[in-house]
Amino acid sequence: MALNIGIVGLPNVGKSTLFNALTRAQNAKAENFPFCTIEPNTAVVPVPDARLGVLAEMVHPQNIIYATVEFVDIAGLVKGASKGEGLGNKFLANIRDANAILEVVRCFDDPDIVHVDGSIDPVRDIGTIETELLLADLEVLESRLARLSKIAKADPKARPEVAQLTALQAHLEAGNPVRTFSGHDAPELAVALQEGRYLTDKKIIYVANVSESDLAQDNGYVKALRAYATEHGCECVRICAAVEQDMAGLSDEERKEFLASYGIEESGLDIIIRSSYHTLGLASYLTAGPKEVRAWTFRRGWKAPKCAGVIHSDFERGFIRARVVRYEDFVAHGGENGCRELGLVREEGKEYEMQDGDMVEFLFNV
Repeated sequence: MALNIGIVGLPNVGKSTLFNALTRAQNAKAENFPFCTIEPNTAVVPVPDARLGVLAEMVHPQNIIYATVEFVDIAGLVKGASKGEGLGNKFLANIRDANAILEVVRCFDDPDIVHVDGSIDPVRDIGTIETELLLADLEVLESRLARLSKIAKADPKARPEVAQLTALQAHLEAGNPVRTFSGHDAPELAVALQEGRYLTDKKIIYVANVSESDLAQDNGYVKALRAYATEHGCECVRICAAVEQDMAGLSDEERKEFLASYGIEESGLDIIIRSSYHTLGLASYLTAGPKEVRAWTFRRGWKAPKCAGVIHSDFERGFIRARVVRYEDFVAHGGENGCRELGLVREEGKEYEMQDGDMVEFLFNV
Protein backbone atom coordinates (compact mmCIF):
# COMPACT_ATOMS: atom_id res chain seq x y z
CA MET A 1 0.00 0.00 0.00
CA ALA A 2 1.21 3.50 -0.81
CA LEU A 3 1.93 5.87 2.06
CA ASN A 4 1.52 9.57 1.35
CA ILE A 5 2.42 12.30 3.85
CA GLY A 6 1.72 15.99 3.39
CA ILE A 7 4.01 18.63 4.91
CA VAL A 8 2.40 21.89 6.04
CA GLY A 9 3.40 24.88 8.13
CA LEU A 10 3.70 28.64 8.17
CA PRO A 11 6.24 30.27 5.85
CA ASN A 12 9.86 30.21 7.04
CA VAL A 13 9.48 27.40 9.60
CA GLY A 14 11.82 25.01 7.77
CA LYS A 15 9.36 22.94 5.73
CA SER A 16 11.39 22.95 2.53
CA THR A 17 14.64 22.44 4.43
CA LEU A 18 13.02 19.41 6.09
CA PHE A 19 11.80 18.15 2.73
CA ASN A 20 15.33 18.38 1.33
CA ALA A 21 16.64 16.51 4.36
CA LEU A 22 14.01 13.78 4.17
CA THR A 23 14.60 13.17 0.50
CA ARG A 24 18.40 13.56 0.70
CA ALA A 25 18.17 15.86 -2.32
CA GLN A 26 18.21 19.59 -2.84
CA ASN A 27 14.88 19.60 -4.67
CA ALA A 28 12.87 22.15 -2.70
CA LYS A 29 13.65 25.84 -2.59
CA ALA A 30 14.56 27.00 0.91
CA GLU A 31 14.97 30.75 1.23
CA ASN A 32 14.42 33.37 3.91
CA PHE A 33 11.23 34.89 2.53
CA PRO A 34 7.56 33.86 2.56
CA PHE A 35 6.14 31.68 -0.20
CA CYS A 36 9.47 30.59 -1.67
CA THR A 37 7.78 27.23 -2.33
CA ILE A 38 5.48 28.00 -5.27
CA GLU A 39 4.85 24.61 -6.84
CA PRO A 40 4.30 21.60 -4.53
CA ASN A 41 7.44 19.53 -4.06
CA THR A 42 6.99 15.76 -4.17
CA ALA A 43 9.41 12.90 -3.66
CA VAL A 44 9.20 9.16 -3.08
CA VAL A 45 11.53 8.09 -0.28
CA PRO A 46 12.56 4.55 0.74
CA VAL A 47 11.58 3.54 4.27
CA PRO A 48 14.73 2.73 6.27
CA ASP A 49 14.69 -0.94 7.30
CA ALA A 50 17.94 -2.57 8.45
CA ARG A 51 16.33 -6.02 8.22
CA LEU A 52 16.48 -5.96 4.43
CA GLY A 53 20.26 -5.57 4.43
CA VAL A 54 20.62 -8.53 6.79
CA LEU A 55 18.39 -10.69 4.61
CA ALA A 56 20.27 -9.65 1.48
CA GLU A 57 23.53 -10.87 3.04
CA MET A 58 21.86 -14.24 3.58
CA VAL A 59 20.03 -14.86 0.29
CA HIS A 60 22.04 -12.70 -2.17
CA PRO A 61 19.07 -11.36 -4.18
CA GLN A 62 19.24 -9.49 -7.47
CA ASN A 63 17.43 -6.52 -5.89
CA ILE A 64 16.55 -4.99 -2.54
CA ILE A 65 13.22 -3.17 -2.59
CA TYR A 66 12.25 -0.99 0.35
CA ALA A 67 8.76 0.16 1.23
CA THR A 68 8.30 3.79 0.21
CA VAL A 69 6.71 7.01 1.40
CA GLU A 70 5.70 9.91 -0.83
CA PHE A 71 6.23 13.33 0.76
CA VAL A 72 4.36 16.37 -0.56
CA ASP A 73 5.58 19.82 0.53
CA ILE A 74 3.16 22.67 -0.19
CA ALA A 75 3.52 26.43 0.06
CA GLY A 76 3.42 27.99 3.52
CA LEU A 77 -0.03 28.75 4.87
CA VAL A 78 -0.97 32.09 6.47
CA LYS A 79 -4.08 33.52 8.12
CA GLY A 80 -6.78 33.81 5.50
CA ALA A 81 -5.26 31.13 3.24
CA SER A 82 -8.62 29.43 2.82
CA LYS A 83 -9.99 32.74 1.49
CA GLY A 84 -7.16 33.39 -0.91
CA GLU A 85 -4.46 35.02 1.22
CA GLY A 86 -0.92 33.98 0.34
CA LEU A 87 -0.45 30.96 -1.90
CA GLY A 88 -0.98 27.95 0.34
CA ASN A 89 -4.70 27.68 -0.36
CA LYS A 90 -3.94 26.91 -4.01
CA PHE A 91 -2.18 23.72 -3.03
CA LEU A 92 -4.33 22.24 -0.25
CA ALA A 93 -5.78 19.90 -2.87
CA ASN A 94 -2.31 18.38 -3.21
CA ILE A 95 -2.48 16.96 0.31
CA ARG A 96 -6.09 15.79 0.34
CA ASP A 97 -4.91 12.30 -0.62
CA ALA A 98 -2.33 12.22 2.19
CA ASN A 99 -2.62 9.52 4.85
CA ALA A 100 -1.17 11.87 7.46
CA ILE A 101 -0.04 15.46 7.79
CA LEU A 102 3.26 16.63 9.21
CA GLU A 103 2.84 20.06 10.77
CA VAL A 104 6.28 21.66 10.92
CA VAL A 105 6.43 24.13 13.78
CA ARG A 106 9.22 26.60 14.37
CA CYS A 107 10.79 26.05 17.80
CA PHE A 108 13.99 28.06 17.45
CA ASP A 109 15.05 31.70 17.80
CA ASP A 110 16.92 33.36 14.95
CA PRO A 111 16.66 37.12 14.36
CA ASP A 112 17.93 36.64 10.81
CA ILE A 113 14.94 34.48 9.82
CA VAL A 114 11.69 36.40 9.73
CA HIS A 115 8.50 35.03 11.27
CA VAL A 116 5.26 36.07 9.58
CA ASP A 117 3.72 36.94 12.96
CA GLY A 118 6.83 38.60 14.38
CA SER A 119 7.46 36.20 17.27
CA ILE A 120 7.88 32.51 18.09
CA ASP A 121 4.78 30.83 19.54
CA PRO A 122 4.28 27.17 18.53
CA VAL A 123 0.74 26.80 19.88
CA ARG A 124 -0.40 30.03 18.19
CA ASP A 125 1.17 28.85 14.91
CA ILE A 126 -0.64 25.50 15.16
CA GLY A 127 -3.90 27.37 15.64
CA THR A 128 -3.30 29.37 12.48
CA ILE A 129 -2.59 26.30 10.36
CA GLU A 130 -5.40 24.16 11.71
CA THR A 131 -7.94 26.96 11.39
CA GLU A 132 -7.11 27.22 7.69
CA LEU A 133 -7.38 23.45 7.23
CA LEU A 134 -10.72 23.49 9.02
CA LEU A 135 -12.08 26.38 6.93
CA ALA A 136 -11.03 24.58 3.76
CA ASP A 137 -12.93 21.50 4.94
CA LEU A 138 -15.97 23.58 5.80
CA GLU A 139 -16.06 24.90 2.25
CA VAL A 140 -16.01 21.36 0.84
CA LEU A 141 -18.70 20.22 3.27
CA GLU A 142 -21.01 23.18 2.59
CA SER A 143 -20.82 22.52 -1.14
CA ARG A 144 -21.86 18.90 -0.70
CA LEU A 145 -24.55 19.78 1.82
CA ALA A 146 -26.11 22.39 -0.47
CA ARG A 147 -26.23 19.94 -3.36
CA LEU A 148 -27.59 17.08 -1.25
CA SER A 149 -30.21 19.23 0.46
CA LYS A 150 -31.83 19.90 -2.91
CA ILE A 151 -31.87 16.17 -3.69
CA ALA A 152 -33.32 15.34 -0.26
CA LYS A 153 -36.44 17.41 -0.93
CA ALA A 154 -37.54 14.80 -3.45
CA ASP A 155 -35.59 11.75 -2.23
CA PRO A 156 -36.09 10.71 1.42
CA LYS A 157 -33.11 8.34 1.16
CA ALA A 158 -30.77 11.34 1.09
CA ARG A 159 -32.14 12.85 4.30
CA PRO A 160 -30.10 10.81 6.84
CA GLU A 161 -26.88 12.00 5.21
CA VAL A 162 -28.14 15.58 5.19
CA ALA A 163 -28.82 15.32 8.92
CA GLN A 164 -25.33 13.98 9.61
CA LEU A 165 -23.67 16.59 7.39
CA THR A 166 -25.62 19.36 9.10
CA ALA A 167 -24.39 18.12 12.49
CA LEU A 168 -20.83 17.89 11.14
CA GLN A 169 -21.12 21.44 9.81
CA ALA A 170 -22.00 22.70 13.28
CA HIS A 171 -19.07 20.70 14.69
CA LEU A 172 -16.66 22.39 12.28
CA GLU A 173 -18.13 25.84 12.80
CA ALA A 174 -17.42 25.38 16.51
CA GLY A 175 -13.74 24.98 15.64
CA ASN A 176 -13.51 21.19 15.91
CA PRO A 177 -11.81 18.89 13.36
CA VAL A 178 -13.69 16.24 11.40
CA ARG A 179 -11.80 13.42 13.16
CA THR A 180 -13.37 14.29 16.55
CA PHE A 181 -16.98 14.33 15.30
CA SER A 182 -19.11 12.02 17.46
CA GLY A 183 -20.97 10.68 14.42
CA HIS A 184 -17.76 10.11 12.47
CA ASP A 185 -18.42 6.38 11.99
CA ALA A 186 -22.08 6.72 11.03
CA PRO A 187 -22.76 4.77 7.82
CA GLU A 188 -24.58 7.80 6.40
CA LEU A 189 -21.26 9.68 6.36
CA ALA A 190 -19.08 6.97 4.83
CA VAL A 191 -19.34 8.19 1.23
CA ALA A 192 -19.12 11.88 2.16
CA LEU A 193 -15.93 11.35 4.19
CA GLN A 194 -14.33 9.25 1.49
CA GLU A 195 -15.13 11.66 -1.32
CA GLY A 196 -14.47 14.82 0.70
CA ARG A 197 -10.97 13.70 1.76
CA TYR A 198 -11.21 16.15 4.63
CA LEU A 199 -7.92 17.60 5.81
CA THR A 200 -8.94 17.66 9.47
CA ASP A 201 -9.91 13.99 9.27
CA LYS A 202 -6.26 13.02 8.85
CA LYS A 203 -3.76 12.02 11.51
CA ILE A 204 -1.45 14.83 12.61
CA ILE A 205 2.22 14.56 13.58
CA TYR A 206 3.83 17.70 14.96
CA VAL A 207 7.45 18.27 13.97
CA ALA A 208 9.32 20.63 16.28
CA ASN A 209 12.09 22.18 14.21
CA VAL A 210 14.82 23.25 16.65
CA SER A 211 18.23 24.83 16.41
CA GLU A 212 21.41 22.77 16.38
CA SER A 213 22.08 23.61 20.04
CA ASP A 214 18.68 22.22 21.12
CA LEU A 215 18.83 19.00 19.14
CA ALA A 216 19.53 16.74 22.14
CA GLN A 217 16.87 18.08 24.52
CA ASP A 218 13.55 19.94 24.57
CA ASN A 219 13.62 23.71 24.86
CA GLY A 220 10.67 25.70 26.17
CA TYR A 221 9.01 25.91 22.76
CA VAL A 222 9.16 22.15 22.29
CA LYS A 223 7.77 21.51 25.76
CA ALA A 224 4.77 23.69 24.95
CA LEU A 225 4.28 21.88 21.65
CA ARG A 226 4.52 18.44 23.28
CA ALA A 227 1.95 19.42 25.88
CA TYR A 228 -0.42 20.54 23.13
CA ALA A 229 0.17 17.35 21.13
CA THR A 230 -0.46 15.14 24.17
CA GLU A 231 -3.66 17.01 24.97
CA HIS A 232 -4.92 16.37 21.44
CA GLY A 233 -3.78 12.74 21.17
CA CYS A 234 -1.07 13.42 18.57
CA GLU A 235 2.60 12.54 18.30
CA CYS A 236 5.35 15.13 18.46
CA VAL A 237 8.92 14.66 17.24
CA ARG A 238 11.94 16.94 17.63
CA ILE A 239 14.41 17.41 14.79
CA CYS A 240 16.81 20.01 13.45
CA ALA A 241 16.06 20.36 9.75
CA ALA A 242 19.32 22.24 9.12
CA VAL A 243 21.40 19.42 10.63
CA GLU A 244 19.40 16.85 8.66
CA GLN A 245 20.10 18.73 5.44
CA ASP A 246 23.81 18.79 6.25
CA MET A 247 23.69 14.99 6.19
CA ALA A 248 21.99 14.78 2.80
CA GLY A 249 25.12 13.86 0.86
CA LEU A 250 26.74 11.59 3.45
CA SER A 251 27.11 7.83 3.25
CA ASP A 252 25.26 5.68 5.78
CA GLU A 253 28.44 5.23 7.82
CA GLU A 254 29.20 8.95 7.75
CA ARG A 255 25.65 9.71 8.82
CA LYS A 256 26.01 7.45 11.85
CA GLU A 257 29.20 9.24 12.89
CA PHE A 258 27.59 12.63 12.29
CA LEU A 259 24.56 11.77 14.42
CA ALA A 260 26.78 10.37 17.16
CA SER A 261 28.60 13.70 17.36
CA TYR A 262 25.27 15.23 18.48
CA GLY A 263 24.53 12.40 20.90
CA ILE A 264 21.62 10.99 18.90
CA GLU A 265 21.15 7.69 17.09
CA GLU A 266 18.30 8.27 14.64
CA SER A 267 18.04 10.65 11.71
CA GLY A 268 15.01 12.85 11.21
CA LEU A 269 13.81 10.54 8.45
CA ASP A 270 13.99 7.51 10.75
CA ILE A 271 12.12 9.34 13.50
CA ILE A 272 9.39 10.65 11.19
CA ILE A 273 8.89 7.31 9.41
CA ARG A 274 8.66 5.44 12.72
CA SER A 275 6.22 8.01 14.09
CA SER A 276 4.15 7.90 10.90
CA TYR A 277 3.93 4.11 10.94
CA HIS A 278 2.91 4.16 14.61
CA THR A 279 0.36 6.94 14.12
CA LEU A 280 -1.25 5.20 11.13
CA GLY A 281 -1.07 1.68 12.61
CA LEU A 282 1.22 0.40 9.86
CA ALA A 283 3.79 -2.40 9.80
CA SER A 284 5.88 -4.33 7.26
CA TYR A 285 6.07 -7.99 6.34
CA LEU A 286 9.05 -9.28 4.40
CA THR A 287 9.71 -11.56 1.46
CA ALA A 288 13.11 -12.97 0.50
CA GLY A 289 14.32 -14.95 -2.48
CA PRO A 290 16.93 -15.00 -5.25
CA LYS A 291 15.03 -12.38 -7.25
CA GLU A 292 14.46 -9.81 -4.49
CA VAL A 293 14.34 -9.04 -0.80
CA ARG A 294 11.41 -6.74 -0.15
CA ALA A 295 9.35 -5.00 2.55
CA TRP A 296 5.58 -4.70 2.09
CA THR A 297 3.49 -2.20 4.07
CA PHE A 298 0.21 -3.27 5.64
CA ARG A 299 -2.16 -2.03 8.31
CA ARG A 300 -2.00 -3.73 11.70
CA GLY A 301 -5.00 -5.99 12.18
CA TRP A 302 -5.16 -7.06 8.54
CA LYS A 303 -5.52 -10.76 7.98
CA ALA A 304 -3.31 -12.82 5.70
CA PRO A 305 -5.49 -12.68 2.53
CA LYS A 306 -5.72 -8.88 2.60
CA CYS A 307 -1.98 -8.62 3.18
CA ALA A 308 -1.43 -10.93 0.23
CA GLY A 309 -3.44 -8.49 -1.86
CA VAL A 310 -0.77 -5.86 -1.24
CA ILE A 311 1.44 -7.87 -3.60
CA HIS A 312 -1.28 -8.60 -6.17
CA SER A 313 -5.07 -8.81 -6.13
CA ASP A 314 -4.83 -12.41 -7.44
CA PHE A 315 -2.98 -13.38 -4.25
CA GLU A 316 -5.94 -12.23 -2.18
CA ARG A 317 -8.62 -13.60 -4.48
CA GLY A 318 -7.06 -17.06 -4.73
CA PHE A 319 -5.53 -17.22 -1.23
CA ILE A 320 -4.94 -20.74 0.07
CA ARG A 321 -2.58 -20.24 3.00
CA ALA A 322 0.51 -18.35 4.15
CA ARG A 323 3.82 -19.96 5.01
CA VAL A 324 5.23 -17.79 7.80
CA VAL A 325 8.44 -17.58 9.81
CA ARG A 326 9.54 -14.80 12.13
CA TYR A 327 12.40 -12.63 10.87
CA GLU A 328 14.37 -13.19 14.09
CA ASP A 329 14.10 -16.97 13.69
CA PHE A 330 15.01 -16.80 10.00
CA VAL A 331 18.21 -14.90 10.81
CA ALA A 332 19.12 -16.89 13.93
CA HIS A 333 18.80 -20.27 12.24
CA GLY A 334 20.34 -19.59 8.84
CA GLY A 335 17.24 -19.23 6.73
CA GLU A 336 14.14 -21.21 5.83
CA ASN A 337 15.74 -24.65 5.84
CA GLY A 338 17.12 -24.23 9.34
CA CYS A 339 13.76 -22.94 10.57
CA ARG A 340 11.94 -25.81 8.92
CA GLU A 341 14.15 -28.36 10.68
CA LEU A 342 13.25 -26.77 14.01
CA GLY A 343 9.54 -26.59 13.23
CA LEU A 344 9.53 -22.79 13.13
CA VAL A 345 7.81 -22.46 9.74
CA ARG A 346 4.07 -22.14 10.28
CA GLU A 347 1.18 -22.71 7.89
CA GLU A 348 -1.40 -19.99 8.54
CA GLY A 349 -4.92 -19.69 7.15
CA LYS A 350 -7.37 -16.94 6.27
CA GLU A 351 -7.91 -15.80 9.86
CA TYR A 352 -4.24 -15.18 10.66
CA GLU A 353 -3.39 -11.56 11.51
CA MET A 354 -0.06 -10.64 9.99
CA GLN A 355 2.63 -9.28 12.33
CA ASP A 356 5.44 -6.82 11.73
CA GLY A 357 8.55 -8.78 10.73
CA ASP A 358 6.70 -11.83 9.45
CA MET A 359 8.58 -13.44 6.58
CA VAL A 360 5.98 -14.95 4.35
CA GLU A 361 5.32 -16.95 1.20
CA PHE A 362 1.71 -16.87 0.00
CA LEU A 363 0.19 -19.91 -1.66
CA PHE A 364 -2.72 -19.11 -3.96
CA ASN A 365 -4.68 -20.46 -6.91
CA VAL A 366 -6.76 -18.53 -9.44
